Amino acid sequence: METQTIDIKGIGELSNRVLSTLETVVVGQQEPLRLLWATLLTGGHVLLEGVPGLGKTLIVRALGAVIDAPFARIQFTPDLMPADVTGTKIFDAQTGRFSFKRGPLFTSLLLADEVNRTPPKTQAALLEAMEEGRVTVDGDGMPLPEPFFVVATQNPMEYEGTYPLPEAQLDRFTVKLTVDYPGEEEEVAVLKGHRMTEGREASLPPQVTTHEVLACRRRLEDVRAEEFVIRYITSLVRATRHHPQVMLGASPRAGISLLSLGRALAAMDGRNYVTPDDIKSVIKPVLRHRLVPKPDVELEGLNSDELIEEIARSIPVPR
Repeated sequence: METQTIDIKGIGELSNRVLSTLETVVVGQQEPLRLLWATLLTGGHVLLEGVPGLGKTLIVRALGAVIDAPFARIQFTPDLMPADVTGTKIFDAQTGRFSFKRGPLFTSLLLADEVNRTPPKTQAALLEAMEEGRVTVDGDGMPLPEPFFVVATQNPMEYEGTYPLPEAQLDRFTVKLTVDYPGEEEEVAVLKGHRMTEGREASLPPQVTTHEVLACRRRLEDVRAEEFVIRYITSLVRATRHHPQVMLGASPRAGISLLSLGRALAAMDGRNYVTPDDIKSVIKPVLRHRLVPKPDVELEGLNSDELIEEIARSIPVPR
């Protein structure tokens, strides 16, 4: 497919090809895969959460294989320093000058594994790069490649020796995706295909180039969002700020994420217009890491997703 002639229909065809390839090695995670790809198309970043053994790393490595682009993985640990992520300047005794040695951030697809295990200073270096698309070392700014896509993983059950991301930094992630246990038949399929698929993601054929990703991203601007869709998004976001059980509601950035993902999902379905159903399908992933519930919410047996459902039900869906 020529990037110069890609259109909305082409985005749909390309997305189907990518997702079909990913599903050959990632079983039972269709929705996380779909939203992961949609977020890449919008230029955002993903926080991927799930207990160990559910294939979080496999999902990202498979995505790195189907995209013909540089891929890097950082295993975050308590002793990781910011320079280990961004890179550092090294003195060359032969030339008498300092040269910059690039860190693993200089890639197109970055897997930040167990991001909550590293101290806040190193987390901040990563999140600054996500926000600015560049790193600064000794006052010198260096741009990161385009596209630059970060998928950070964390385990929700382990708190000892971790450094939870503060709310202001969580807001930098477009979505928070939760990877859950597969269904019974899907788990049977995993066991049957274990030997065949183990490590198979590394041999997946590339399905898309970085130029095609950027062309798709530009084309998303042609997907229409009518006034009633914009107002629906605005009502949803503003409702989070006035709900009696929410201490901190969503920022305008959450509304931008809802709209961007709505456009991506519409294009992936071959449509040039956003529907309220597109927005409804991403309310939880966009908002679950942005809301700070009041302390009594958990005492009442509610989790963040249930609270978001309650807020969404209070807003009439335009038809």
